[in-house]
Amino acid sequence: MAIPTSRTIDRGEITIDESKCNGCGLCVEVCKDFNFQIISEKAELTSNPLFGCVACGHCMAICPTGAIEITGRELSPDDLFELPPKENCANYDQLINLFKSRRSLREFKDKPVGREIIQKIIDAAVTAPMGIPPSDVHLMILDSPEKVRKFSEDFCNFLVSFKWFVSGLFLTIMRPFWGKTNDQLMREFVKPIIKVYTESMAQRVDLVTYDAPLAIYFYGSPYTDPADPLIAATYAMIAGESLGLGTCMIGGIHPFIQYGRKAKDLREKYGIKFKSREGLFVIFGYPKVKYTKGIRRTFASVDIIN
Repeated sequence: MAIPTSRTIDRGEITIDESKCNGCGLCVEVCKDFNFQIISEKAELTSNPLFGCVACGHCMAICPTGAIEITGRELSPDDLFELPPKENCANYDQLINLFKSRRSLREFKDKPVGREIIQKIIDAAVTAPMGIPPSDVHLMILDSPEKVRKFSEDFCNFLVSFKWFVSGLFLTIMRPFWGKTNDQLMREFVKPIIKVYTESMAQRVDLVTYDAPLAIYFYGSPYTDPADPLIAATYAMIAGESLGLGTCMIGGIHPFIQYGRKAKDLREKYGIKFKSREGLFVIFGYPKVKYTKGIRRTFASVDIIN
């Protein structure tokens, strides 16, 4: 058994066509599971791989003669494709201009995001790097403002029952246990966000997902590398920007819907299959406003170690 995911617990199966192998050794160089060795100028499988093939596909993709094939773990030779020529790829200036042009946008036109655009976003997001293949990232898609609004309403109804968690008495009791930093987070972020979400929704104003035409929730399974949903969501957001959409990451939903009976009920209602250590909503829509200036950002620190 290789490293398990929610999709498979088996190893990938590697086959080598000796008649095609030219002994170049590229498979040995790129396989970090140590599946390959060169014997008598031909690639052969070793008897002591690290984990067993996880079907990353590196060996199959780099083999110049097509001698290597992998099947299993949701991968097959049919999944290979030719990479685009370099002249068709974005250069750094194009990429950085796209990044600089993106802002978190919450004001959208009353215009649907078509299925073909949604599919392009998915096609881009699925290329995101992952901890262990096959990807254990799951998507829940709300593809109309009506669906997005209904989710926000259900979420706010759920939050009403959650208010005890940020009551003054509970926060005072818990402060010695979770410390000053978490106490500040609960009092200065979590408590106000529950208040604004629920009170605004009571006035029929959606400050959760802003009546966006499209919302996608990226989440994982118990096996998922915690970074994977966040990276996929980032790819989707950048793809949306390239397609003329405004985008915004919504971080105030995921943490609330992970624990408790009512959170489970909400997840099940929307087909969310798992609790997830990390997850993220991204909303999309055609921009109602246009920015002509950007804001320069900085990291907290950049330390080059000598």
